[in-house]
Amino acid sequence: MKTGPDAIKVKNSGFIHLPQVFDGIDGTLTVAEHRNHIPFPIKRVYYIYGLENPNAVRGKHAHKKLEQVLFCIHGSCEIGLDDGTTRQRIILDKPNTGIYLGVRLWHTMENFSSDCILLVLASEIYRENDYIRDYDEFLTFLKDI
Repeated sequence: MKTGPDAIKVKNSGFIHLPQVFDGIDGTLTVAEHRNHIPFPIKRVYYIYGLENPNAVRGKHAHKKLEQVLFCIHGSCEIGLDDGTTRQRIILDKPNTGIYLGVRLWHTMENFSSDCILLVLASEIYRENDYIRDYDEFLTFLKDI
């Protein structure tokens, strides 16, 4: 994960850069492998696309145990990160650069380009009881750990 002036300063997060294989006129191949690139076994993959509402704000929650990596594989979007102390906004616009979202990290996704495809790799299957959907409850949860 990246350090320095462009690093993510929010706890439980960081950039993940995937290798690219350029194959001339035959395109580019990008690979994501557990252990080599993704810090957890992948149990769920989903993607968000076709956002017709230019003012859409997705996310608006945190997870107790789930880890994720977000890649904007087409177009661009803005990710808001909040660890309860520090807030930061990151633009995702390179298909081989993602953001690791660890546990206990409030996040939003917005400012989607009309052609955006946001790919998410998750450490667990969907479990509603892992979500914290109220910001004040999120802050209380952080104090209780």
